[in-house]
Amino acid sequence: MADCNETLRELEPFIDGEISDEAREHIHGHLGACVDCQQAFEFHLELREAVRRKASNDELPASLVAKLEVCLRDDFDGDGVVGSGGSDDSASVR
Repeated sequence: MADCNETLRELEPFIDGEISDEAREHIHGHLGACVDCQQAFEFHLELREAVRRKASNDELPASLVAKLEVCLRDDFDGDGVVGSGGSDDSASVR
């Protein structure tokens, strides 16, 4: 079974579903048995939701969106071009 250090180190990948099925099962089992780690897990979920709520209406600078598009090779702003928008205008990310 996963120990506390391993569980806490892997909380974000666990939440994001970015770990193996075996690791997920170990961490899930540990969370069910360890109150401290369960509280840390719940805190991470609540923090993530608070940030998501707060940032959901904020617009990113177009230059940042362009850099993210280039790094991730995706058109986030829906303009049909990956990496456009070098100005400081804000852009909504859909």
